[in-house]
Amino acid sequence: MTDQGTIWLTQEAYEKLQAELEDLKGPRRQEIIDKIAAARDEGDLKENSGYHAARDEQGKQEARIRQLTEMLQRAEVGETPPNDGVVEPGMVVTIRFEGDDETEKFLLGARENLSEGDKLTVYSPQSAMGSAINGHSKGETVSYTAPNGKEIAVDIVDAVPYAG
Repeated sequence: MTDQGTIWLTQEAYEKLQAELEDLKGPRRQEIIDKIAAARDEGDLKENSGYHAARDEQGKQEARIRQLTEMLQRAEVGETPPNDGVVEPGMVVTIRFEGDDETEKFLLGARENLSEGDKLTVYSPQSAMGSAINGHSKGETVSYTAPNGKEIAVDIVDAVPYAG
């Protein structure tokens, strides 16, 4: 996400979400309708677990359709940012909390940009830390107020474009 409510996506991530939405609205929606119809034909709906399972699946699928539709409407599609060490959405950022020896690495952006199976942590640019470091460069120290009210300082160790 970049501005409040905007979600930064690569072209590849946008197309993947668009394809998922079309699949959910088309063939997968029809499959569930067919399951519900078949279960309804079995008789008493009160004790028909197949009917209730299909209705539950339909509810989850319709929620995902709404989520994807809303996400795609708010999407800002862009290329991977330049490898210039400046923190912005689409960058893998490595930070060190002041007073700590260990570093933490995460993607600044949307989870939908991650390649399948990638276990990288994702922080939103609207999060307290995300908004504080956005626009700052490798080597800078930035302070922000955490949701619990505590002032936290982080050193930006590295910022490189996410390669997937």
